[in-house]
Amino acid sequence: MKDIQKHINYWLDSAERNSKTAKTLLNTKHYDACLFFCHLTLEKLLKGAVVAKTKKASPYIHNLMTLAERAKIELSDEQLMDLKIISTFNIAGRYDDAKLSFYKMCTPVYTKKYFEKTKSLYLCIKKEHIKKFRKQ
Repeated sequence: MKDIQKHINYWLDSAERNSKTAKTLLNTKHYDACLFFCHLTLEKLLKGAVVAKTKKASPYIHNLMTLAERAKIELSDEQLMDLKIISTFNIAGRYDDAKLSFYKMCTPVYTKKYFEKTKSLYLCIKKEHIKKFRKQ
């Protein structure tokens, strides 16, 4: 794959934009969309880590735990459980048959909880695993 750094920066920049979008959606009370963007934030951050680690194109997968594993990112059991739950926001936010039940689940309290967990994971992964790969 040509220009690995360009691909890494693409994923990291996109993750940062999605993180800002998730915050805006939380503030405007679009809770289901906020959680969908929380998933996108972590997915793109982890894809950047996978590219940095493997020097290959990111895989076409959405499972956050699998991406963390491929990037060789060690996380606590609690963080892994959070990734497992946040991974479900991708499917629930995308497909009509799951959207209604997901929408009902996305209360302000639930959404804030997983927004904060996403933020914490994002900062942890970025600090511990991404910072060294980021070049301007």
